[in-house]
Amino acid sequence: MNTSIGSALRRAASAALLAGSALLTGCASFYVDTATRDVPVAQFKKVANPKPVALTFDFQSRGAPNPRATEFLRAQVQEQVAASGLFSTVASGSGSGSARLNVELNNVPLDGQNAAAKGFVTGLTFGLAGNVVTDVYECKLTYLAPGQTTPVVTSARHAIHTSLGATDAPANATKSANMEDAIRTMTRQVIANALNDLSQQATFNN
Repeated sequence: MNTSIGSALRRAASAALLAGSALLTGCASFYVDTATRDVPVAQFKKVANPKPVALTFDFQSRGAPNPRATEFLRAQVQEQVAASGLFSTVASGSGSGSARLNVELNNVPLDGQNAAAKGFVTGLTFGLAGNVVTDVYECKLTYLAPGQTTPVVTSARHAIHTSLGATDAPANATKSANMEDAIRTMTRQVIANALNDLSQQATFNN
């Protein structure tokens, strides 16, 4: 498990240090929300003449750059974009003179959720009072064709739920083997949705 990825795990770990929560006894489970699902490449609108693109990827935590998470997921994101069939080739970097695609994945807090307090209560009751912490992920794709000044922008949202202590599994979610598996699944699914939306845009697919 890569503990540098996903603020849900970081917040839960911080609460565990303060209150000896159930996370320290291995009672944390991770679930990927099912509201956002995989979109097969076959569903994308076919591009008649795919062009090369220069890809940049940035993972953020609450809008701030998260370099370790970016590096952890960079190869996966590049492979997924290359396999989409939307581009003839995919290169890393700014790619002067070529089309540019920026993939931004931002881990944002769920409105009204106090994750630290939830973790603290779970810790005080030694896991008997279970809680679920939700992390929301916003993905934004920004595509700029050569010679153009107005980009094509698409977006999608996803979520990972972390269950702490004795609590029922969250509704409408699929359990993951660990945090790394949850992060990789969420990333694949949310980017697939954003790429599918990009393929449907007339200003992109022409």
